[in-house]
Amino acid sequence: MKFRFDKPTCQNIRKSLRKEWIETNGLGDYASSSLLGCNTRKYHGLLVADLERPVGRHVLLSTVEESLLMGEREFFFSCRKHPGVYYPRGHEYLQEMEIGEWPVFRYRFGEITLSRELMLIPGRRLLILRYEVRGVGADTPPMILRIKPLLAFRHADRLTRANPVLRPETFSAPYGFSVKPYDALPSLYMQTQGDAVFNPEPDWYRNVEYMVEQERGFDYQEDLFQPGIFEIRLSPGKPVFLTASTEALDISHRQRKLVESLWQEEAERRTEAAREAETLEGHLAHEGEKFLVRRSNGEPAVVAGYPWFGAWGRDTLIALPGLTFHAGRDELGVELLAHIGATMKDGLIPNCFSADGHHAYNCVDSSLWYVWAVQEMFRALPERRDFLREDCWPRIKAIVSAYRNGKVPCVTPDAEGFLSVGTSETQLTWMDAKVNGRPVTPRNGQPVEIAALWYNALAFADKLARLFEEPEWRQTERLDRMRAVFAKRYWVTDVQGDYLADVWREEGPDRRVRPNQLFAVSLPYPILEEEYYANVLSRVRRCLLTPYGLRTLAPSAPDYHSLYEGGPAQRDEAYHQGTVWPWLLGAYAETVLRAAWDVPGSVRELLRTVRPLFAQHLGDAGMGSVSEIFDGDPPHLPNGCIAQAWSVAECLRLLRLLKEAAPEVYAEWEADARKGGK
Repeated sequence: MKFRFDKPTCQNIRKSLRKEWIETNGLGDYASSSLLGCNTRKYHGLLVADLERPVGRHVLLSTVEESLLMGEREFFFSCRKHPGVYYPRGHEYLQEMEIGEWPVFRYRFGEITLSRELMLIPGRRLLILRYEVRGVGADTPPMILRIKPLLAFRHADRLTRANPVLRPETFSAPYGFSVKPYDALPSLYMQTQGDAVFNPEPDWYRNVEYMVEQERGFDYQEDLFQPGIFEIRLSPGKPVFLTASTEALDISHRQRKLVESLWQEEAERRTEAAREAETLEGHLAHEGEKFLVRRSNGEPAVVAGYPWFGAWGRDTLIALPGLTFHAGRDELGVELLAHIGATMKDGLIPNCFSADGHHAYNCVDSSLWYVWAVQEMFRALPERRDFLREDCWPRIKAIVSAYRNGKVPCVTPDAEGFLSVGTSETQLTWMDAKVNGRPVTPRNGQPVEIAALWYNALAFADKLARLFEEPEWRQTERLDRMRAVFAKRYWVTDVQGDYLADVWREEGPDRRVRPNQLFAVSLPYPILEEEYYANVLSRVRRCLLTPYGLRTLAPSAPDYHSLYEGGPAQRDEAYHQGTVWPWLLGAYAETVLRAAWDVPGSVRELLRTVRPLFAQHLGDAGMGSVSEIFDGDPPHLPNGCIAQAWSVAECLRLLRLLKEAAPEVYAEWEADARKGGK
């Protein structure tokens, strides 16, 4: 899918700065900025490297200042924000911006057009910028492309200022230079393929501002270091290339076309892949590739979200089926499950995966989501029974034993077999925001989705015990008792419609209407009796469903937050208190298909409801991807990460489920979407 933005759109700064693009390379690195190329976040940059030493993402090359010299005139076509002014104002020359196989910017200077394209090369920490001019007349003066690299060289979460510690010296590299501003960070090599010179001219660009950080209540000004200036001679129809990398390219006289060859090879690969991603499902499957990375030691991982999240256990397992088994990456899905299983410690899957192997084991439900991911694997690949028996089954038994025997920190089983989680001071479920050490969404006790996930794990273990003839792991009677107790504990009778409580405690249930109750219906082994399904679906549909996902709290609640805005504390107060999350649509779709008496009609209604998510949002925020969250109230503005793994994965799974359940309805909806119908 391509997203094109014309001149009026590009020059509408208020809107265009809210549209962002992202490039990835399969290593955890990325390049990202706004539609204009003006950085609006401290996380934006042309080369943001996910390093192992020092660990974490680091903005190396923040941006470049670009200008076109023709005779005695100089046209600046890049853009930055400084206090009270945008300078340069390159957006005034921007005619079109396109997000397709890679980002393309097209500028016009009189009759002359200049294209600027960029891409990261997969498997390498290598950015390539490509420039080409056209429309040159006989009387056009000689043209020079002037490029000033602006370096940040700092962790992505922090900002930098001009300082005497930075080493400004540059060193010669083939057709370019290298610089190593700080000992702790790698050298940066910038090289060209073209008729170019580099002149060392160290300088600081001060008080560069990032408007989104200002809105989010963070520091928003920094200084960027300019090591020097490239001047590259341009000829019509002959592209020139500039690279940025942590490795020196072997651009010898005999290999002056090396960079062009790298570009052409990657362009052909992406063009071919795009042909296979022309449908909405194909596009989401293709977008999912951005979250799949491979560490330097060969281990696979899933980035939870760009630009600031790393690899999280819960997010990885929820996203895994959509990113792999529903996206044609079956073997990678199996490999990920094997790798994740190998990180298990005393029945626990890490909450956070670290590149250095020092994982964090502080999550009560990652292991239960592992069981669900295994179920999804077995549903998609029933022929992988040997892997299920030899790799997954021993780990599932370890999980069941750890939870049942009270060996999971902050988890205690009760007499009926349910799990009590945490204290009033802890946040151990996915609704985990805290402000000043205080849980915003207290869910200590027995959260409804933990009960549902635990029951599902026990039921699957019971099935595998029967399948692999291990009767000591059978637990049919326990499961029957749990279903009966669950309904008595969680069912809430209400004049506005019955539903499930969010948390059960001995002193009384938490009666807030939240989407977590869906998992009591949607999981492969539902803990809720079928007679209650329709009531749950009806209440969730009326109170929580929006065109972009599900609210985390019903608007009628006194602590409902309609907008996700303000500083860190204010946003954390809203994070799970009404904010909309797209990833919940997967569970909602499963619930619809189980509860609906008219499946085609229900599928049609759901597709009609979520149409704006695909018809409008994909061209907004993180263009081509699905955001982490949206405001609870209309117009449901996107927020959080601009590209979130479980948002993309569960939206793809949503479409697959609906297509399988009602293919004719889905085909009609898809055809209407292609024609731009409402």
